[in-house]
Amino acid sequence: MNRKNIRKLLLIISLLLFPITIWYMSPYLIIQGAMEGIITGSFVVFTCMLLGSIFCGRLFCAWLCPMGGMQECLFAVNAKNPKQGWKNYIKYAIWTIWIIAVILCFIFRKKEITVDFFYMTDHGISISNIYNYVIYYGIIFLVLIPAVLFGKRIFCHYFCWMAPFMVLGTKIRRVLHLPGLHIKVKQPDACVSCGKCNRECPMGIKVSELIKDGQIKNAECIQCGACIDGCPKKVLSYGMMERGKKNGNRKEK
Repeated sequence: MNRKNIRKLLLIISLLLFPITIWYMSPYLIIQGAMEGIITGSFVVFTCMLLGSIFCGRLFCAWLCPMGGMQECLFAVNAKNPKQGWKNYIKYAIWTIWIIAVILCFIFRKKEITVDFFYMTDHGISISNIYNYVIYYGIIFLVLIPAVLFGKRIFCHYFCWMAPFMVLGTKIRRVLHLPGLHIKVKQPDACVSCGKCNRECPMGIKVSELIKDGQIKNAECIQCGACIDGCPKKVLSYGMMERGKKNGNRKEK
C-alpha cells in the first residue's frame, strides 16, 4: 500500500471514529469547561496540536482530521479549487474571538481549576445518547454543504477553528529556527511546469509557482505529500530543515 492510500485509509478511519472523538475537538466545550474552571479533553487536544505543529506543521489536517477526510471524500462531487485571498483570514478572526472568550471564562470562573479529560462524555464516548446526534449531524452538515457547493476542503480554508493552532506552531518553529516537517524543493531545475502538483494538492495551492521560489512555504500546506507523489520528475520531497534568508542570501538553517 502506497503513502497516498495509507493517508486516505487513516482519514476514513478518523471519520468513522468521529462520533467518539467529536467532543475532544469541540471549541464550545472548552468555553463551557472554562466557565466551570475545568480543563477539558478538547483543551488538552488543542494544546497538543499547537505543540505538535511546531515540529509537524499541519500534518494532523492531512492524515488524521475527520472533517478533512469527509471533505476529501466529496472531491468526487466537487473538486473545484477554492479562491485564495481575504476569505482565508475568516478562520483567524473566528479563532481570535474564541481564544479571547476562553481566557475571559477562565478569568471569571467560579471554581478552582481542575482537569477532566472526559468532561461531558459517557465512558469517554462523545455521542452517547440520541440527543447528541442533533449536534453531531449539525456539525456534519456545517462542513458537508460548503464542500459540496464550493469545492476542495473549503471548511479548512475559511472556517476551521483548529487550523490556526497549527499555523501558529509552524510560525513559532520558523522564528526559533527549529527543525520541522515540510515539503522541500530538492531539484527546482528539474521542474517541467506540468502542473500535476497543482492538480494533486487537496488544498488548491499553486505548488508549481512556489517551486520556482525554491520553497513550499504556504500557511495552507498540510504536508500531505500529494504533490511529492504526483511529481513525475521527483522535484519535491519531505524535509526537516527549512531554508531561510539572511542578508539577502538563502541558506540552510
